[in-house]
Amino acid sequence: MLDKIVIANRGEIALRIMRACREMGIRTVAIYSEADRDLKHVFLADESVCIGPAASAESYLNVPAVISAAEVSDAVGIHPGYGFLSENADFAERVEQSGFVFIGPRPETIRIMGDKVSAIAAMKKAGIPCVPGSGAALGDDADENLRLAHDIGYPVIIKAVGGGGGRGMRVVHSDATLRNAISITRTEAKSAFGNDAVYMEKFLDHPRHIEVQVLADDFGNVIYLGERDCSMQRRHQKVIEEAPAPGINRKVRRMIGELCAEACRSIGYRSAGTFEFLYENDNFYFIEMNTRIQVEHPVTEMITGVDIVRQQLLIASGEKLPYQQDDIQIRGHAIECRINAEDPESFMPSPGTIEHYHPPGGPGVRVDTHIYSGYKVPPYYDSMIGKLIVHGDTREQAIARMSMALSEIVIEGIKTNIPLHQKIIDDAAFVAGGTDIHYLEHKLGLK
Repeated sequence: MLDKIVIANRGEIALRIMRACREMGIRTVAIYSEADRDLKHVFLADESVCIGPAASAESYLNVPAVISAAEVSDAVGIHPGYGFLSENADFAERVEQSGFVFIGPRPETIRIMGDKVSAIAAMKKAGIPCVPGSGAALGDDADENLRLAHDIGYPVIIKAVGGGGGRGMRVVHSDATLRNAISITRTEAKSAFGNDAVYMEKFLDHPRHIEVQVLADDFGNVIYLGERDCSMQRRHQKVIEEAPAPGINRKVRRMIGELCAEACRSIGYRSAGTFEFLYENDNFYFIEMNTRIQVEHPVTEMITGVDIVRQQLLIASGEKLPYQQDDIQIRGHAIECRINAEDPESFMPSPGTIEHYHPPGGPGVRVDTHIYSGYKVPPYYDSMIGKLIVHGDTREQAIARMSMALSEIVIEGIKTNIPLHQKIIDDAAFVAGGTDIHYLEHKLGLK
């Protein structure tokens, strides 16, 4: 068992990891920037190390500083959480070369799945259905790119090979705008990801975003933990997630889960991971794999009873998965609302001091957050300050509980997107279930 680890992250996920460690008797080392001295997990961790100024590039993304924190604290492992360095294969490699355990997949697996073109090739080989597309990075031959677009059929979407988080993509509807869209996306990709390679895929008109959670150990054991619906999005950023996905029949659900498990075996996957799909007309199309813990992992934990972070730590310790697929039973329904420090209408970030915080309660209510009354939300990082999760025996009960929880939660001193969540939960189309990824933007008048 790992006896001490560095938590290479901040905010609610750092606190979530720390709680799992404390429950398991694993000592924790919190790293923090100069702007994050007052984070809750920094107070609660066994040790803490300041690794630099507020700017992420000089702190949470500073690989030598993170590894030095492990060295000076005599830690044996590093958990990257999500975001920051979590899917950086070079970082994972440096961690292992420095003699520490990287609590996640192998560096070579992260590298394969982090490159969208190589990931698609690996998934096709494993039998996972993929969106029709170029199958490789686009070249500079404009005529060949036009031919590819005609073969695929408009509309198409140009995506950055190294992209993620909804960045580095552009929809094209005709020949007239194709060349310019490729050029602009390449420029954006180079700036955001340091890699200007792009590829082309068919743009689906009304897809849902469905993802499958997996766990795999070093002994070839793999399980899937059902699926999540993350279709309620704004500018490719998830707003509400739920599990299981409404309206997907049991046979299709089992089929895609088993394909994902087999794909994990074929690429030698280890740790927690998520296969992300576009789903339209009963068909799944692979888009990417996240080789880390997901923001929305709590909804899966609520319907399966499996502590995903605990399993990450056990797998990294060399343990076998304690579950077989038949042990995984889906119970009830769970919904998660991402609570952001932002204006609910303009979506402008709203950093500042939280003057008063009161969490909701009651049966089936869970709040994952690092905030407290008096906490100052810094302006330097992602605006998410917490997640409100509910569970019910049915989807209808879960929606009712979320409505109640949203009416109870109090966060004063800054603006939050809670009013937006209240509108969505009361929305007739959401209540009916099965909205596509464009629904929220149309509702908000953004499309």
